[in-house]
Amino acid sequence: MFVALIKQLARLHPRAWDFLQLMRMDKPIGIYLLLWPTLWSLWMASGGVPSLKNLAIFVLGTVLMRAAGCVINDFADRNFDGHVARTKARPLATGKISVREAWITFAGLLAASFVLVLCTNAQTIWLSFGGAAVAALYPFMKRYTYYPQVVLGAAFSWGIPMAFTAASGKLPAVAWLLFFANLLWTVAYDTYYAMTDREDDLKIGVKSTAILFGDADRQINLTLQGLMLLLMILSAGKLGLGLYFYLGLVVAALCFAWEYHSTRERDPQACFKAFLHNHWAGLAIFLGTVADYALR
Repeated sequence: MFVALIKQLARLHPRAWDFLQLMRMDKPIGIYLLLWPTLWSLWMASGGVPSLKNLAIFVLGTVLMRAAGCVINDFADRNFDGHVARTKARPLATGKISVREAWITFAGLLAASFVLVLCTNAQTIWLSFGGAAVAALYPFMKRYTYYPQVVLGAAFSWGIPMAFTAASGKLPAVAWLLFFANLLWTVAYDTYYAMTDREDDLKIGVKSTAILFGDADRQINLTLQGLMLLLMILSAGKLGLGLYFYLGLVVAALCFAWEYHSTRERDPQACFKAFLHNHWAGLAIFLGTVADYALR
């Protein structure tokens, strides 16, 4: 449904599709992976009853910030994407969109996101500056470190403390447990993503955890996912969550096991499917969270 809507929007202007692709609106998986942990946290911080205002702010903010992240990522990779089979058709790599147009788009998305966060409170506003900085920093890290996925994990987890401050005005320890749980999970699924491009990345000199982990990649991914589940269990204990939340974690664990098994040959397409599959793990935890608060 989301992709169908985007295709309808693409008809509004001859160049609309280029900009929608630049913002990766045609591939909403990143929105889902960013949205689910933000919503877990919003539900938990609100005691299971988030305000419609905060719900709208964080859903729309997630879409805008993910789009901004994609734009700055493509700017950073504009000289590399043309050498990678999966990314060579991206608008900046092909010249369909200029660097100036990309910067204007990025600035507009950040401005719109900031307008949204202004509707929250001072603590959340201050946190938003850190989130924007980490999101902008991530794409450049793959030049200098084999751990760019850790920076991405911080960027994809920043909505968690922001959800707590927006909903409760507080930043309890459990918010940081959830932050690090999501960071570990992000490193794992983005390593599967990086495994898809590992051969191309080695040729062009781009660094990633997929290259760093080498033949231990799948085992490390599964370990990170297991640690993520452990931190989620610790968080559940602090929040008093019960059966339905734990059922969500069980479904997530089954998703992780499937990903580990399906990538045993390290086929690039299988690794990419494993990356995409994490959407279902995140959704399961979100549904478990909602059900636990609603039915307790």
